[in-house]
Formats: sequence, structure tokens, C-alpha cells
Amino acid sequence: MTKYRAGSLDHRGSASPDLVLPWRATLAGFCASLVGLGLARFAYTPLLPAIVGARWFSAGDAAYLGAANLAGYLLGAVIASPLASHLRPRTVLRCAMLLASLAILACAWPVSFSWFFAWRLLSGAAGGTLMVLAAPTVLTHIPANRRGLASGVIFTGIGLGIAASGTLVPLLLHQGLRETWLGLGVLALSLTALAWMGWPAQAPNTAKVNDVVPRLAATHRLKGLYAQYALNAAGLVPHMIFLVDFVVRGLDRGLAAGAQYWVVFGLGAMVGPILSGHLADRIGFGTALRVAYVMQAAAVVIPAFATDAVWLIVSSFVVGAFTPGIVPLVLGRVAELLQHHAVAQRAAWGGATTGFATLQAIAAYALAFLLDRSGGDYALLFYLGAAAIALALVIDLASDAWRTQQDAQK
Repeated sequence: MTKYRAGSLDHRGSASPDLVLPWRATLAGFCASLVGLGLARFAYTPLLPAIVGARWFSAGDAAYLGAANLAGYLLGAVIASPLASHLRPRTVLRCAMLLASLAILACAWPVSFSWFFAWRLLSGAAGGTLMVLAAPTVLTHIPANRRGLASGVIFTGIGLGIAASGTLVPLLLHQGLRETWLGLGVLALSLTALAWMGWPAQAPNTAKVNDVVPRLAATHRLKGLYAQYALNAAGLVPHMIFLVDFVVRGLDRGLAAGAQYWVVFGLGAMVGPILSGHLADRIGFGTALRVAYVMQAAAVVIPAFATDAVWLIVSSFVVGAFTPGIVPLVLGRVAELLQHHAVAQRAAWGGATTGFATLQAIAAYALAFLLDRSGGDYALLFYLGAAAIALALVIDLASDAWRTQQDAQK
């Protein structure tokens, strides 16, 4: 196989001295999303009822521990770019994958609520760092005609992690809850080792970010996109954290049934990025986002009033598909709004990810609080999630109407 240079191509088509196979860089990004999000975050969902059942923590405490990962994700999203400006991105990425793996292993010992909370927080920070840095680091060093496919492969790692956690967790739980955490940790460490040499050594050019971004990032539509992406994040929380618990304890259908729906969620997540990207290629990123909002709002609210197996499968699959599938749509929309400004696009993506993480963490804690105080009213969570995504659609339509009005007045 032909080797490509790891660095960005210059205006003559030449490249930097570092050699790396494109598929190895893409594989590293895939492993990063699989470890940082697929395992470190989403494996907790099918484990939540088992943690409560084993009396490691109460139902309320277990829900708050799930939200701790989202708070850490926000921290990681905020610190990722500063870290990468002082260290090589591949060094930060390697450390983040190691931290996520160690955090999973540490959760095998429920020493105390504080211990567990700290490690769940650190796993989230690692995931946030990986989310902000992995794809841009890899895609900058991939030939332009292969970046679309590479992007889809990278984000498919999230879905594979979800599906893997839904199938592996029930099997590992036969050996014990502690053994389950240890098994997931060993898997994460193996993937970290697999990705270790695949990261490009040279950092993308980030010069003059502050000179470009303030002038461009203040556009009305970009601010609206930040708000939409954050609200979409909040709308995904009921399924991301409480889906399995809802099936197991809310519907009293058992852990095996809950894990099955989580596998369906993961299968949706595996194909979501590719399907959403294909949709955007056909109808444009702006229109594709609106379609995504409508489909998500409808799918999120389904468990509030329809709990038959068929409806729950539809809900799990669609929400699962858009959990990672919304990412390439927002990335593409940012590129549309900031055409010909690659540096500004990277900075805007960091801002969008921070907003996503912020509202997702707030929503996670708020919904955990509401579930605890309402005596287990899961329907309320799904109604609120659907309302958040519907509001994102309203903001998008209002932003477009405002822009049309401004253009008409010129």
C-alpha cells in the first residue's frame, strides 16, 4: 500500500517528513472514539441497573455518577485545545486514551461515592478531549478525496462501542460486576495500544486563530447553530443515560431486555454517521439538520407513550443513529457557514463542542434530579428531551427567517 505523508499537504502537493499510512491514522481515530465515548461513557448505561442491583450505590447516586461523565466531557472539551497548543496533539491523544482506560479499570472497585465520581469525571474529560482533537488531527493529514470516508469511520467507533457494550456487558456480568469493569478496561487498553503508533506526529497549523475567529464566529447563524447543537445534546440525554434503566426498572422487563435495546441503539449509532453524511450530500447540511431534528424529536418522545417492543426498537435505533450522526452534520454546517476559512472552522467546532458538552452535562444532572424527586417518572424525561430538540428546530427556522429578512432589506 502506498504511504502518504502525515503532515498537511502544501500548495505544491508535497507533504511533511512524517510518514504514516492513512488507514492507520483513521484506525487511531476510530479507536479513540470507541474508547473515549463508546466504552468510557456508553458502557455505563447497561451497567447502571446492575450497579443498583448489586447495591454498590443507590439509584439516585448511580444516576448522578452517570452524569459525572458528562461533566467531565465538558472539562475535556474546554481544555483540549489549550493542551494541544502546548503539547503535540498525538501526546495529548495518547494520554487521553490511557486515562479513559485506567478510569474504566478503577471503577471495578467501588471504594466510595467520591472515588467513583472522580474516575467517572476523569473518563468524561478524556472522552471530551478525544472528541475535540481526534478527528481534526487525523483528517488534516488524510488526502482530501478520502476525508469523507475517514470521518464516517472515525465516528462509527462510537456506535461500535455502544453495540459492544450492549453485547459484552451481559456476558461479562455472568462473571460479576467487578469482572465486567475489568474486562472493559482491558479492551480499552488493547485499543489504546492498537492506536498508539497511528497518530500523526505533526500538529495542524493553528496560526492566527484569534485573528480570524472573532470576526467570523459572531455571525447570527453560527450562534444559532451553537444553540441548536447544545439543545440537541440535552435532548439525547434521556436515551443516553436512562434507556436501559427505563426498560429494566421502569418497565420491569429485566437486564437482558434492557441490554437488547441498548444493542439496537448501538446498531443505529454504527450506521448513523454514514447515513447522515449521505443525506447531507444529497440535500445539503442545513436541510439535513432540520430532518434530523424532526426525526429525533419524534423518536425521543416515543417511550413516553408507547412501550411496545416495536416502538421501543424504532426509538432506540433512530436516537442511536443520530447520537453520533448529528456530529458530521454540524461539522458540515460549520464548514458551510465559514467557507474558505479552515482555521476558523476548527475554532468554531471547538466552541460548538463546548456548548454541546455544557448543556448535556446540565441536562444530565437536571434529569437525574427530576427522576429522583418524581419517584421514577421516566416519561417526564422523554417529554423534556423531545422539547429540547423541537426548540433547536424552532431556532434554526427563526435564524433562517431572520437572515432572509436581512437579505431582503439590503
